[in-house]
Amino acid sequence: MSDLELFVSIGLSEAKAKETLKNKNLTSNLKKVIDEFPKTDQPLTNYGTLLYHLASKLKSQDFKYVSLIDSYIFEHKLDTTQRIDCSLEYLRSLISENIDLLELDKACGVGIVITLDKIKQTVEEIISQNKNELIEKRYKFNTGGLMQEVRKQLVWADGKAIKNVVDSQILDILGAKTEADLAPVQKQKKVKEIKPIEKKPLVYEPLSIEELMSKVDFHKPGENFKTDGYVVTMNTEKLLSQHLKETGGKVITRFPPEPNGILHIGHAKAININFGFAKASNGECILRYDDTNPEKEEEKYFTGIKEMVEWLGYKPHRITHSSDYFDQLYNWAIALTKKGLAYVCHQKQQDMQGFNPPPSPWRNRPVEENLSLLNDMKNGIFDEGEATLRIKVTLEEGKQDPVAYRIKFLPHHRTKDKWCIYPTYDYTHCLCDSIENITHSLCTKEFQNRRSTYYWLCNSLDLYCPVQWEYGRLNMNYTVVSKRKISKLIENKIVNDWDDPRLFTLSALRRRGFPAKSINSFCARMGVTGAQAIVEPQMLESEVQDYLNLTASRTMVALEPLKIIITNFDELNKPCSLSVPDFPSDPDKGWHDVKFSSVLYIESSDFSQNADKDYRRLTIDQTVGLRYAGIVIKVIKVITDGTKIEEIHVQATDVKTAPKPKAFIHWVSNPHEIEVRLYDRLFMHKNPEDTNQVPNGYLSDINSDSLKIVNAYADEHILKSPVLKNYQFERLGYFCVDLDSNDTKLVFNRTITLKDSSSK
Repeated sequence: MSDLELFVSIGLSEAKAKETLKNKNLTSNLKKVIDEFPKTDQPLTNYGTLLYHLASKLKSQDFKYVSLIDSYIFEHKLDTTQRIDCSLEYLRSLISENIDLLELDKACGVGIVITLDKIKQTVEEIISQNKNELIEKRYKFNTGGLMQEVRKQLVWADGKAIKNVVDSQILDILGAKTEADLAPVQKQKKVKEIKPIEKKPLVYEPLSIEELMSKVDFHKPGENFKTDGYVVTMNTEKLLSQHLKETGGKVITRFPPEPNGILHIGHAKAININFGFAKASNGECILRYDDTNPEKEEEKYFTGIKEMVEWLGYKPHRITHSSDYFDQLYNWAIALTKKGLAYVCHQKQQDMQGFNPPPSPWRNRPVEENLSLLNDMKNGIFDEGEATLRIKVTLEEGKQDPVAYRIKFLPHHRTKDKWCIYPTYDYTHCLCDSIENITHSLCTKEFQNRRSTYYWLCNSLDLYCPVQWEYGRLNMNYTVVSKRKISKLIENKIVNDWDDPRLFTLSALRRRGFPAKSINSFCARMGVTGAQAIVEPQMLESEVQDYLNLTASRTMVALEPLKIIITNFDELNKPCSLSVPDFPSDPDKGWHDVKFSSVLYIESSDFSQNADKDYRRLTIDQTVGLRYAGIVIKVIKVITDGTKIEEIHVQATDVKTAPKPKAFIHWVSNPHEIEVRLYDRLFMHKNPEDTNQVPNGYLSDINSDSLKIVNAYADEHILKSPVLKNYQFERLGYFCVDLDSNDTKLVFNRTITLKDSSSK
């Protein structure tokens, strides 16, 4: 019998059966449910609706209960979809595989029969409590509330029977529907109340990662076994009970970076998810350095990681290191070896690689020999690469026996020369999670194929086993985040260091002027789904623009200054200093003074000798206004040196009497010179690591215009600005004071341009 015929045999229409076959999981579940259903001479159509409902609700951890639930359906103990749902809910609440059938019956209401007379009596009582309102509203009365109340009192009553009784009793009271009952409800027009307009200050409202994480359907502490795929052992109940006793039922997460590089934008998502979930649950988040590879670990990475976590606004409950547990981890390696679950292997790395390589020839060597060799590894008898300790487990992807310990004759920054063997991530991570009583081990999707190792190690050592949850990694176009590749960029002097503002490391984004709140909000908008996210930089930049628009005070700067001389300045009777709002749209936020004199500077692009008809700024024949100065200027003379414009002489008119100009432009008077670094994308292609688009490798894809340095003119009021302070340079974009600034010279980085940086 084909699957289609099998599904039709339980009462599905051919169309419904074909639709079901498109869903692989549902198809597999339904075949299992039908296959384990007791053999019977009765047609399966008698049970079809219930079997299909059961299949649609099954999770992998429910498979062991299918035969039991099928038998209950066959015996008519579970005769409604509601009872099936209750059976699954009860069975999932069990840690032990010993099922108390009497408790199961109680949870599902087995044997409880609600007679039609009982339904009629209950409906009559509830309707009588609402009779006056029912008579007043007639068939406009909402009967849903009545049926809901009946269901509360008669939990196991048939829903259709309740509806029929409610409809029948209402008909007896009201009689048949009249034309008025059938007429549509006339909506009453609401008279709008005119309220005085209250000016509210604009406030940046980021998306909250805590609010997002509070809605994620994670298991409660101590209910690990309810998670799909979690492995339950004979000691799980005892271990979970001890875990709850030690933690007090708190949520405990951890952020476990390797201290061999600087954190990047993808880590920002991991930080937000781990710390955000802990905070939303009134729990704790541990910063744990995964310092198992002394080869590339440096102190600057430890301090840099902590600094970035705190910059994003999070404070670790405590800071730990995987190396804190090296002694315990080694003792567990001995325990696994004694159990015959680990062995010393002499294969080279290349012999272990590839898809489904043959088993190691040393896989079945005697336990005592393995223990002796492991001790030799620890004591430095073997050279690097000459021996490894492997554990006997197969990963989801089919890879067999991952390495647990390898030899490295390198001193460790914390344990010094105590060890010459170091544990791998696969071995260390889950065991450290167990030691620290982590409730939710949240990691990116690429670690899903290591979940089997995670659960196997904890259970093989009879330890508390946390739950591993995976979410989609955050990737950004037009960048690379690999530590090795960023190191290459630094070595080749393409970028200056890990915090070069063209990179998407967190230290680089901070230096460029990206606010932490914007990064956190951006991460929250990415969600906590399993889907991999590859996003355009503009998505992050948009979040930054929204924040800086409301928080970055305005100032006037000329990036490419062009000298202007006002020939009739003395006649204008203007003050030599003007008060300018920090936020023109909200003057209450503060003001600053700017110098004003006969000599000032505008952007070179704000003047054109050969403008087209759409050009709206200063030309030989077209006037332009000066922001905040209250004047309109007109060109009198253009002084050039060859093709270069040296200065422009203009005549000014008070804005009140002059014809209205097409535009107002910014300017600077009595300026101070600053250095401005204009950043653009570092790479030309979206994915510089794609060999199809970039056959010569990412180093060949560098944008030669990714950094342009200009000497600009700025007003003196910004001279004492602290490092990392943000400004909006009016009409130009958002800028940030760079770390290279000092008492004699200010350096600014362009954070981003304005949303509409074009200006005709």
